Amino acid sequence: MIVRPRLSWLRMLFVWHGSVVPKILPRLGALFAFACLVTWLHEQVWPIPVRLEATSLALLGVTLAIFLGFRNSTSYDRFWEARKQWGELIISARSFSRQAFSLPDPALSLEERKRVALLLGAFALTLSSQLREGKPRDGYGAVRDAPSALPDFGARLEEASYRPALVLLELGAWLGELRRQGRVDAILCAAMDRNLDHLSRVVGACERIGSTPIPFVYSVLLHRTVYAYASLLPVALVEHIGWWTPWMTLFVAYTLIALDEVTAELEEPFGVEPNDLPLDALARTVERSTLELAGASLPPPLAPDEHYTLR
Repeated sequence: MIVRPRLSWLRMLFVWHGSVVPKILPRLGALFAFACLVTWLHEQVWPIPVRLEATSLALLGVTLAIFLGFRNSTSYDRFWEARKQWGELIISARSFSRQAFSLPDPALSLEERKRVALLLGAFALTLSSQLREGKPRDGYGAVRDAPSALPDFGARLEEASYRPALVLLELGAWLGELRRQGRVDAILCAAMDRNLDHLSRVVGACERIGSTPIPFVYSVLLHRTVYAYASLLPVALVEHIGWWTPWMTLFVAYTLIALDEVTAELEEPFGVEPNDLPLDALARTVERSTLELAGASLPPPLAPDEHYTLR
């Protein structure tokens, strides 16, 4: 995710990193060259025999803009829903930590508190890794560096296919052990277990978003229509504006193609594009907040890189 101060209107015109221009520049160049060819043929060789009414093309453009706006809204809903789920994850992790660190009788030792905090941090890290379909990142070192708190759990975590579920199982087993020892009563145990259920629902919601994209046929239809419209523009405009046709084509094509590309980025909020959710930073927030509540040392916060991107 791009995290930077608000720029002036002039600097916003020339921002490169974080925009979709680098991705679509070759396509824009091809359309510009095609518009130049159409204009040259019309002006120097023979008039374009096909006549397209600008009004008809304008009506098609309005319809296309409406459908692109709808897809953009749908994609942003997915992005925002994913962010809300990670917000709920942070809230539930902190609530479980507060209950675990303040309510059992007798109170948890530092090692026990650190165990709970490390497990909650591992939950966020494993979910981030699963959603990005990648291997566990170095943050799992927090688990391996605490053998007294989590004996052999790091190795079990590496071997598991559904790591967040394994972490929740470990937390549930720990809570059950407290209940058997009589350190938490049935009401408190049920309240703490509800937070674990909430974390499990977060996993399911994130998996739903990640595994169910916008129907492919819908994306294909809009994608084809955008490029067909951009290709027809020079033919419709050349008779009216002459050598301004390539520039007008470039401007309209940039607007439509860029919007199509933006919606494609937002559609997959758990990726590693500059505008996707910063899952590593959100997982580090869980790590730091739970370890601080436990009274343990904290890993450093993640900061944006030289391109103002937070992963």
